[in-house]
Amino acid sequence: MRSVNLKKNGEARAPLIAPKEVKLAVAAANRLLDKPYKYGGGHAVLNDSGYDCSGATSYVLREAGLLQGQLTSNGFFNYGKKGKGKWITIYVRNGHAFMVIGGLRFDTGGSGGNGESGPRWKPQPRRVDGHAMRHPRGL
Repeated sequence: MRSVNLKKNGEARAPLIAPKEVKLAVAAANRLLDKPYKYGGGHAVLNDSGYDCSGATSYVLREAGLLQGQLTSNGFFNYGKKGKGKWITIYVRNGHAFMVIGGLRFDTGGSGGNGESGPRWKPQPRRVDGHAMRHPRGL
């Protein structure tokens, strides 16, 4: 089962069977949890004081060795391969991107339950109407 678990402290934990890149992606996402939403964050500065949706997604993929540099939201339309991934799926629409890793959503917006903005793990599903799905090759 490809299931990333959400701990009470808001961090996620990858299963032992997860590929190395997935474990690195989860660890990278966990490092962003205290960062606020910041428009343009994560693009000019790799370790920024805040992140927007594409900056956070880029950071996670880059730290996992799955992306060089960073992409804007619309740049993710051409990332990796089309469709849902086995472990990682990036959902992209005009102006927004988020990712699901091992079944757990990592997003800067949408229903999160606690009202905080910024990169967070969110157990609630998000509507994906109008989103394209992309995934890293092999994952």
